[in-house]
Amino acid sequence: MNGKKSDDKIITLTDEKSRMEIEIDRIEAELDRTKNSYLDLSAELKEGQQVARVKITELRTQLKQGKLTQQQLARAQKEIKDLRSFVSSYTANIKELENKNVSLEIQRDSLQTTVANINERTSILEKENLDLNAKVKVGAALKIANIVVSAVRIRNSGKESEVTRASTAERIKIRFTIADNALAAKTSHDIFMRIVDPNGNLLIADGGSLFTANDDEMQYTYKTSIDFDNTYGKLFSIDWNKKLPFQKGEYTIILYADGYTVGKAVLALR
Repeated sequence: MNGKKSDDKIITLTDEKSRMEIEIDRIEAELDRTKNSYLDLSAELKEGQQVARVKITELRTQLKQGKLTQQQLARAQKEIKDLRSFVSSYTANIKELENKNVSLEIQRDSLQTTVANINERTSILEKENLDLNAKVKVGAALKIANIVVSAVRIRNSGKESEVTRASTAERIKIRFTIADNALAAKTSHDIFMRIVDPNGNLLIADGGSLFTANDDEMQYTYKTSIDFDNTYGKLFSIDWNKKLPFQKGEYTIILYADGYTVGKAVLALR
């Protein structure tokens, strides 16, 4: 009878050792999965993992020894229980870290979206500001209300007389008024004039000076300036003397100011 009880006890202890070995295998497998899933671990978590693996090695060594007493088996069971508790806590910490990382990624993505939206809005506002400045610039440019062009000759008395024949014309007189413009600066404004002869040739000023209008650089025939004070109906006059005789046909006169075309007229000579 005593021999049978002894055999039962050995079998029971052997079975318990097998169950503990299986449990240790499961714990170690869980550690491996955690390590493979989360490669970027903190120093504290790495240290905890190393401690757990040392304990697993110690338990395996104990279980591989010969017969264990009931007391040794109970102590091994407690250590495995503690190890299981540690690994469960360790895994929970890893999961919490993962959740925090996911939350940070969501916050980062949200922040990036917000920054992108702000940048897009800033670009839109900058474009709107540029468009507004361009409109203000156009609005502030002088504009001719009325323009009259005529050919004149100088009498012996010094007085001017309008003519229509090329053979008697000595100069071109351009008279114009500026449209009311509250946006335009009340100051001196440069006026550039281009004259195209009947053959389509631009009459160029001495030196071939350049100016910019309508975003194009071009040569001009004559340059002067006027004092603009926004006085309604104020008359301005430009006289241009041609060095060579005038030709029969149409002369096209174009005026520019503040970077834009402000007026145009045609003079026909017989």
